[in-house]
Amino acid sequence: MEAAIKRFFTSPYFAVAGASQDTQKYGYIVLSWYHTHHLPVQPINPKTLSISIPPPPSATTPTTLSTIPSVSVLPHPTETSLSIITPPKVTLGILREAKEVGVPAVWLQPGSFDAEGLAYAKREFEAGIGGRGACVLVSGEEGMRLAGREVRRPAL
Repeated sequence: MEAAIKRFFTSPYFAVAGASQDTQKYGYIVLSWYHTHHLPVQPINPKTLSISIPPPPSATTPTTLSTIPSVSVLPHPTETSLSIITPPKVTLGILREAKEVGVPAVWLQPGSFDAEGLAYAKREFEAGIGGRGACVLVSGEEGMRLAGREVRRPAL
């Protein structure tokens, strides 16, 4: 799995399918993780136009990220790694759409997949991550290091 995580973080762009404005949902927490780690992230949510993320302590203005409705309209799909935080019934469709537009790497967050979705991700992508507790919130910083990215966090 280490090689897949490294591949995931070599992408220059990232997206979160299932991004949410609800601060209690993992779609918001994972989106915020990318943002606070200074990674270019695109939220995907067909039901909302934008998502606001609170400013770090050193700033006063929240960041508002415009959402896109689906993976098919990613600006750079072949250069984007995709985190998926949707119900398993939705995830397989997102995976098929991601494969169709050339997304190279996907990370299925816990609770977002069933056996069919996980098998599809591992079979169809350069890097398909999921299962065995794999979560970007837990392994993301190590993945960034493996890919040679600087791990930067906001000052508290």
